[in-house]
Amino acid sequence: MPRRRVAAKREILADPKFNSELLSKFINSIMKNGKKAVAEKIVYGALQRLEERLKDKSKKAIGADDGSQGEAGSGKFNPDALLDIFDQALDNIRPNVEVRARRVGGSTYQIPVEVRPSRKTALAMRWLKTAAGQRSEKTMAQRLAAEILDAYDNKGIAVKKREDTHRMAKANQAFAHFRWS
Repeated sequence: MPRRRVAAKREILADPKFNSELLSKFINSIMKNGKKAVAEKIVYGALQRLEERLKDKSKKAIGADDGSQGEAGSGKFNPDALLDIFDQALDNIRPNVEVRARRVGGSTYQIPVEVRPSRKTALAMRWLKTAAGQRSEKTMAQRLAAEILDAYDNKGIAVKKREDTHRMAKANQAFAHFRWS
C-alpha cells in the first residue's frame, strides 16, 4: 500500500496500424532501451508472418475441398482476424489464479489468490515474450509468430506456464484460508 497516493494509470495510445490499445501495450512490452521502432518492426513482422501462415492454410483447405475455386483465398486478408487471433492467444495465456508467498507463524506459505484483470494481461504478455525468446527460430518476429500461433492452438511454452501456475495454485488450495489481505 502506498503511503501517499495511488499512481495514476497512464493513457496508452492505440497503435497506428491496427488501432488497438492491446497491441500497443504489447509493443511497449517488447521494446528494449526505448527503441520503439524496432519493437514495432518485430511485432508487425510477426503479425505479417502469422497472416502468411493463415493464408497458406486457407489455400490448402480450399484446394483440398474443391480445385475449381482456385485463387479465392488470395484476396486481401482481414486485419481484424489477426487481432482476433492475437487476442485469443492472449486469452489462452492469461492466468486466473496465482500463488503469493505469505509468512504466517514463522513459516512461508504459497497462498492462491485471484489475479486482477490488468495483471492477467501483463503476465500473459510477459510470458508470451519470454516464451518467444526461448524458441529456436532465427528472428524474434518468427519466434513471436510461432508462439502466438501455438498459444492460439492452446499449446506452447506460454500456455504451459499458465497451466503450471494453475496447478501450483490448486496444490496449495489448502492454504487459501490464510488469504486475509
